[in-house]
Amino acid sequence: MPWAGFEDSRVRVGEAEYAVTCGGQGPPLLLLHGFPQTHACWSRVAPALARQHTVVAPDLRGYGASRAPAGGPQGEGYTKREMARELVELMGRLGHRRFAVVGHDRGARVAYRMGLDHPEQVERVAVLNVVPTLDQFARMGGGPSLGYWPWFLLAQPEPFPERLVGADPAALLDHAFDTWTSRPDAIDPQHRAEYLAAATPDTIAAMCGDYRASFHLDRAHDAADGEAGRKIVAPLLVVTGADETQLADAPDVWAAWADDLTTASVPGGHFVPEEAPEELLAVLEPFLGPL
Repeated sequence: MPWAGFEDSRVRVGEAEYAVTCGGQGPPLLLLHGFPQTHACWSRVAPALARQHTVVAPDLRGYGASRAPAGGPQGEGYTKREMARELVELMGRLGHRRFAVVGHDRGARVAYRMGLDHPEQVERVAVLNVVPTLDQFARMGGGPSLGYWPWFLLAQPEPFPERLVGADPAALLDHAFDTWTSRPDAIDPQHRAEYLAAATPDTIAAMCGDYRASFHLDRAHDAADGEAGRKIVAPLLVVTGADETQLADAPDVWAAWADDLTTASVPGGHFVPEEAPEELLAVLEPFLGPL
C-alpha cells in the first residue's frame, strides 16, 4: 500500500526487477533502506521530504518486493558497485539524470559507493549509521563484535546461513530490532509484520549475497579507492544515532573520504528513520536544500 500521494511501480534493470514507490515534486531524491528492512522504514520521513523533492524509494536488489537472481559464491551481483550502477540506471529510467541519495545501513553502503563511482549523477550523499566497509571490517574485534553478527554469519557459504535464517526469520528480526534500538517499540507492529512477510527464501538469499559481497569484494573496492586517493566529491552528510557509541569516531573516519563533510548526531540507536524521524528530518532538510 503506497503512502498518501505516492505511487507504487516496478522497474526492470537488467536481471533485477525493482519495487519502487515514488511521490512528491521537486529535485529528485533517492532513499535506500538497510538490513533487514524494506523501503517501509522511510514511512515517517519520505512524505515530509516529498514536500520539496521527488522522492524515489525502492526496495534494494532482492530485498522486500524487489526480485533478482541469487548472488554468486562471493556475492557477485550484490556488490555495492553493481547495486549502485543498477540504481543509477533505475533513476535514469524514471527521468532523473542527477539526484541526491540518502541511505541507511546497507543502503548507505550503496549510497556512498554511488557517490564514488558516479559523481556526475550524484548531487549530495547522506549516510546513516555506517562507516565505510573497509573501516568496518578493521574495527570488528573485541566486545562490540557481538553486535556485528550479520557480517560473518550471512557471509558464510551457501546454503548454511540461508537455512539458518529461513528456519526462523522472526527470531532474526526480533533480535535485530530488540538489540539495535534504544527503544524496540520504535519499530511498530505493522512494520515488523511487513519485514517478516518480506523474509522469503529469495529475499534471505539476497541478504546473504549482500553480506558475502561485502566480505569478499566490497572492501577490496574500498581499499583500491583509498590507495588511489579517490573521494566522494559531492557534499557528504554523516548521521549517527547517539546510542551507537561504537560510531563515535565516524566523523573522523569519513573525513578521509570526503572534503565537503557535514556530521550530525540524533537520538536513538541504529534504526534512525524509525527511532528519530523528526530529528532526522531536521538534519536532512537543510542539507538537501532546494538542490
